[in-house]
Amino acid sequence: MSLVKLTIKGISYSQTQNGAYALILSEEDGERKLPIVIGAFEAQSIAIALEKEIKPPRPLTHDLFKGFADRFDIVVKQVIIHKLMDGVFYSSIICERDKIEEIIDARTSDAIALALRFKAPIFTYKNILEKAGIFLKSTPKKKKTSKKEEEDIIGELILGEDKESVSTITEDYSKHTLKQLNEMLGQAVENEDYEKAAGIHDEISKRQK
Repeated sequence: MSLVKLTIKGISYSQTQNGAYALILSEEDGERKLPIVIGAFEAQSIAIALEKEIKPPRPLTHDLFKGFADRFDIVVKQVIIHKLMDGVFYSSIICERDKIEEIIDARTSDAIALALRFKAPIFTYKNILEKAGIFLKSTPKKKKTSKKEEEDIIGELILGEDKESVSTITEDYSKHTLKQLNEMLGQAVENEDYEKAAGIHDEISKRQK
């Protein structure tokens, strides 16, 4: 079976289902999205890994694993989402040490959190993408859906809710000044509120482009 490379599209959060997040993966050379429901801790860990400039005051579990692996010359080469059964995705972490390759079973959310930290590629099999992949709809007047529209569609498809009940892990920080945003970012990191920190950092990045 052929492998398809995936990239991370984003994370959606359900306000009505406590702790429910959807990690959205996208095929690199296509338009299909692969949604995976994950827990709150894993969502935070993935968000932190995506926001390179946010450094937690204490290492998260996945950061600890990365430090441990680095100390003992263990490298994560790639992650493969290899099975889908009863709505649950199963993944393998391909590791290497002293040119010896090992395959370790892992929860998909943990595997992706580690792949980000090791800058390792993420793959799935073509048949899994054909079975669970979705296409985001576009309106007749637009050739491409906006980010907000994509999030709404993903929320409806994955979490089974109205679009009003789904939002991304970020809030609207557009009304704050850059100085206020930097102060808020420092406070969020100090409080270990990494979801909020990731959203603030996104807004700062937009203004610096």
